[in-house]
Amino acid sequence: MATPDPSRGRADAEAIPGSRMPGPFAVGEYAARLRDRLREFTRVQLVGEVTNLGRSRAKTYFELRDERGAVPCSMWNSDFDALGLPPGALADGAQVVVGGGADYYPGTATSSPAFSFAVTQLRIAGEGDLLARIERLRRALHAEGLLAPQKVLPRPALPRTIGVVTGEGGKARDDVLAGLRRRGWQGRLLWAFAPVQDRHAAPAITRALTDLAAAGSVDVIIVARGGGSVTDLLAFSDETLCRTVALLRVPVIASVGHHTDRTLLDDVAACACSTPTHAAEQAVPVHVGEARAALAHATVRLQRHGRRAVVDRARELARLSRAPAEHVARHRARLHQSLRELRAAGRRRVAREYGDVATAARTLDRRAQAAAGADLARRARELDHLAALLAAHDPERTVARGYALVRDDEGELVTSAEQAAAARSLTLRFADGEAGAAPDGSIVPRCDDG
Repeated sequence: MATPDPSRGRADAEAIPGSRMPGPFAVGEYAARLRDRLREFTRVQLVGEVTNLGRSRAKTYFELRDERGAVPCSMWNSDFDALGLPPGALADGAQVVVGGGADYYPGTATSSPAFSFAVTQLRIAGEGDLLARIERLRRALHAEGLLAPQKVLPRPALPRTIGVVTGEGGKARDDVLAGLRRRGWQGRLLWAFAPVQDRHAAPAITRALTDLAAAGSVDVIIVARGGGSVTDLLAFSDETLCRTVALLRVPVIASVGHHTDRTLLDDVAACACSTPTHAAEQAVPVHVGEARAALAHATVRLQRHGRRAVVDRARELARLSRAPAEHVARHRARLHQSLRELRAAGRRRVAREYGDVATAARTLDRRAQAAAGADLARRARELDHLAALLAAHDPERTVARGYALVRDDEGELVTSAEQAAAARSLTLRFADGEAGAAPDGSIVPRCDDG
């Protein structure tokens, strides 16, 4: 921006001591230069939600908002009327596309300055624009894996405490109560009322969900709202709201709109229902009255079955208590029978082997007797032969033929004349007896040439 002309500054104004900034300049001069500078910005198109719509004699005013910011807008009534929009087409909550650029009103000594986006073109955004934006955000959340965490959270069949986020005066509140009464549920119900259709709805619903989840005792949370257009339900496709729900550790059941309505909250939540009544039934999956009746029936049946089981078990135990004695008796009878069979078999075996031994003995006896006759005759002949040989060498037989045996006084046999001369006495043995003799020392042994 160009520096204001110093000559237009107040002559009696003194600069701040020690400041190196240029000036001081007149406010009006600076405001005019600021306006000119802003008007030089490039003309662009913006898309957002209309809020705080108003109309003066000269201009139509509104704010254009989205989840990240807001810009004040103004449009000359002549330009707005030239659009030919039907009555009520531009209203709070409407999605619009506007074209224009930045503008600044410098103000005066009696009026305040103001910045605005000067709108020269305006188009009401159709549902196609909103749905395309929602679809892009849906794909982004899916790519980040934020559509799955709520789906895997466990939900109790009979929760003790249920949290409900809805409008305080809406029909959805009565539908939730009707659904819970239909289930016969009588637990604790925590209400968190929040606006469900305007630019304040998404942050308020986010805070309500966070507060209920932080309570600690809440088992499941229902977010309920009736039907409406895509614009009416836009708060439930808010990115911050959907990211918050995806990260909650308490299951969230979404019931926003009707059968044909689909918001991003339906995709992120643990379960999406078409009506608040259906959401209440999903929060309490079992019918309490039917569950009690089924439990009572099961208790009676279990008691009946228990008594029958006890009787059957007692009979089985009684049968089993008799079984050992019967088992022992059966084994004893079998053992006695086996013993008798063993004894009989033993006796038969002994008798058979005794007969075999007797037969073998008789056979051997016959063989011995048959072999003994020839053997005895042979041995008798051998003995006679040996007796004849002994008799031939018997000294007595020699003596009987006229020879004599000479022995010395010690009884030793004398076989030479020298021994006879050396002996003191001699004994001569004849066939009919013995006789002594004194040896003569002059006897000379006679040599026999033959």
